[in-house]
Amino acid sequence: MGSEIERKFLTQSDDYKNMSKGVPYMQGYICSGKGRVVRVRIAGAKGYITIKGPHEGIKRAEYEYEIPVDDAREMLENLCTKPLIEKHRYSVPHEGFIWEIDEFHGENEGLVVAEIELDNENQKFSIPSWIGKEVTGESKYYNSSLIKNPYTKWDSVI
Repeated sequence: MGSEIERKFLTQSDDYKNMSKGVPYMQGYICSGKGRVVRVRIAGAKGYITIKGPHEGIKRAEYEYEIPVDDAREMLENLCTKPLIEKHRYSVPHEGFIWEIDEFHGENEGLVVAEIELDNENQKFSIPSWIGKEVTGESKYYNSSLIKNPYTKWDSVI
């Protein structure tokens, strides 16, 4: 079974930009509810479809497959709930791990979230100086939640 184990953090500076070139992402959700999602994404010049299960702590089932980018584009336009998620992703190596930093645009402009994928829930890792508050498990930071309640509409933006 495919799975992901990740922790999420806000950032406290944009120093990560000096360490990586951002890749444009566009993604949307065909369905989202009860902890299960079907996501379509264009990352750079590649298309993907991803199915995720409910969270069990910081772990969840995940299956991701590359699909033709034209198919992904059609699904984003015709099947996905709006607004779509627009962002740039920066992949930054740090002490044996890759941190993925999502800098959001559009309806979620101003939000920056960093994620680290782990092999197990208790794995130790070093936190870079540009990482801030941990938001693992706070559903409002899930991409699937940001289509329903975009960051720019939050009562108090952090």
